[in-house]
Amino acid sequence: MISPASPPARQIAALLGTIALILTATGCGGGTSAGSATGKVTSITALDYYTDESEHAQWGDLLTGCGRTVGVKVEQTSVPAASLVPQVLRQASSRTLPDLLMLDNPDMQQIAQSGALTPLDRYGIDSSGFARGILSAGTYQGKVYGLAPNVSTVALFYNKDMLSEAGVAVPRTWDELKAAAAKLTRPGRYGMAVDANASSEGTWQFLPFLWSNGGDEKRLDTPQAAQALQLWVDLVKSGSMSKSVLNWTQADVHDQFAAGRTAMMINGPWRIPALDKAKNLRWGVAPIPVPRTGQTPVTPLGGEVWTVPQSASKARQEKAAQVLACLNNSTSMLTLAEQHFTVPSRSAVASRYGGQVPSMAAFVRSVEGARARTGELGVGWPKAATGIYTAIQSAVTGEQTPEEALRHAQRIATGN
Repeated sequence: MISPASPPARQIAALLGTIALILTATGCGGGTSAGSATGKVTSITALDYYTDESEHAQWGDLLTGCGRTVGVKVEQTSVPAASLVPQVLRQASSRTLPDLLMLDNPDMQQIAQSGALTPLDRYGIDSSGFARGILSAGTYQGKVYGLAPNVSTVALFYNKDMLSEAGVAVPRTWDELKAAAAKLTRPGRYGMAVDANASSEGTWQFLPFLWSNGGDEKRLDTPQAAQALQLWVDLVKSGSMSKSVLNWTQADVHDQFAAGRTAMMINGPWRIPALDKAKNLRWGVAPIPVPRTGQTPVTPLGGEVWTVPQSASKARQEKAAQVLACLNNSTSMLTLAEQHFTVPSRSAVASRYGGQVPSMAAFVRSVEGARARTGELGVGWPKAATGIYTAIQSAVTGEQTPEEALRHAQRIATGN
């Protein structure tokens, strides 16, 4: 999964400042009233954004099972994705945070910065075996505050029949991608599709091209970044990719692919269940093409981390930490991966899973070298993300050259 919409930066900054002052003054972030600092804890609360009925139930079953193993009842509450961070900020300022909190990984930095979360090393939680990028997604100022049981990223989906009929091999490099997309394009069908809309989704899909070419969010106005953006511009200009990608979501891209209106697409593994149900659709998945032969794609990490907020009750924190540890054991990871078509976060578990589920193999390989979006900029990431998708819009529409668009993106990212 990728980031939900975030509240305005100014609002977040003001709330974070207030929260930090309260936490400094009180020495805690509150907690719920059930149980006391010294009494026996029989239940804890958990907050997430799994509002989809089946997803909520699946996570509820896992939370219940983990709670049972540590001797507590887990009371799960789910709110819409866009509402989670604003609610957490309000609860942090009023010291009413849940005992166990799920956060989309790019959002964890701002909550940890406020002082509302506890570092997991104080509970002795095992974080060994996680890929470096996955561990960094839950790290703030050198301490691990959150762990993700499973993660996701993006890859290249392709229509096997269309490629076969056109005599096109699965593209591995950018030049091969441009050539394949051109050959696969015909009336009523484009060769390639991406989500290039003006949101974090557009940025998310562009990152593999930026990062794999040596571009960096710390400095957006570089030749490497311009070359990556030029690739998308060229695909649209040549007619190999629809200009409508500027408005498409990842769900829209999926629909175009499933309907046979594009031969290839960039998307995530969460699309696999629907693709499996599509009649007469033979598809495959491969790593995202890279600039040059022999390179490995660098993709962004999606997924949620589980955290233990500050609380007046150390006993409740300990129980919440035990449940968090259970969520991140090998058995839980495999259960979640099988249910949601995601990648287990421990490398050994992921490797075993990729061998069992061929359609997930490309994602497993990509996750090993994937990066957290907040890994370089931390809480400054949202500004860079806005700059990137703004540049995509300007360059693909032809309003600016990629170089001009990225110079503007850098100004957005730095606030200048």
